[in-house]
Amino acid sequence: MSITALKIGDPFFSISYIENEPEHAITDKTIVLNLSEAAIQIQEQTLGYLQSVVVINSDIRQLNRALLIEKFASHGDDEALFDEVKKLWPLAYDIRKEERLKGVSHYMGPKIHIGNIGLGLYHSGSVPLNVGLHKDHPWCEAPGYQEVHTQIVGYGKMQQCRERDIATLYLEEPMAPGTTHKPMFDKQGNYPWHQYETITPSIFMAIEILPTA
Repeated sequence: MSITALKIGDPFFSISYIENEPEHAITDKTIVLNLSEAAIQIQEQTLGYLQSVVVINSDIRQLNRALLIEKFASHGDDEALFDEVKKLWPLAYDIRKEERLKGVSHYMGPKIHIGNIGLGLYHSGSVPLNVGLHKDHPWCEAPGYQEVHTQIVGYGKMQQCRERDIATLYLEEPMAPGTTHKPMFDKQGNYPWHQYETITPSIFMAIEILPTA
């Protein structure tokens, strides 16, 4: 049993990784993301694998592997928060050098790995964001790479398209704080053309499940 405080949210959020805890008490608004195929129990509800919700004033049970994000709702002024974030986080283009990110107001925060799971924070500063449709992930070319995103601050939407053209949009999932979109990858780790798009300036977390074999 363990609860590990992660530094990637500092100084803006408190993020913890939990393993094999039978019960955990939550007081303030907290995003709970289940990273285990075993369901988390929240009162009479269950939270499935790669699903997340906002929990307040409740004990949650059967946490085999989970992530808690606290203080996401404690910032009174989102714009002031974003200004501070931009002082600490570099532009994603400066880190990744992907052409689709060039000139885009998209900032990349700290990233860590816990076992086969990578966690990275991002700030999307413009509306629209125009981050670009993509289906390949060049930073992980191993077959079976899996990724979802959890909204932390602001509002966004995950879009899926038939082709590399937003006019071929066929599925869109709105994302509010505490939302994790449904997985897009198939059993082989293939993705449709997709992109994250802003509704408001936003902060979200990318959760990368790396192949273990």
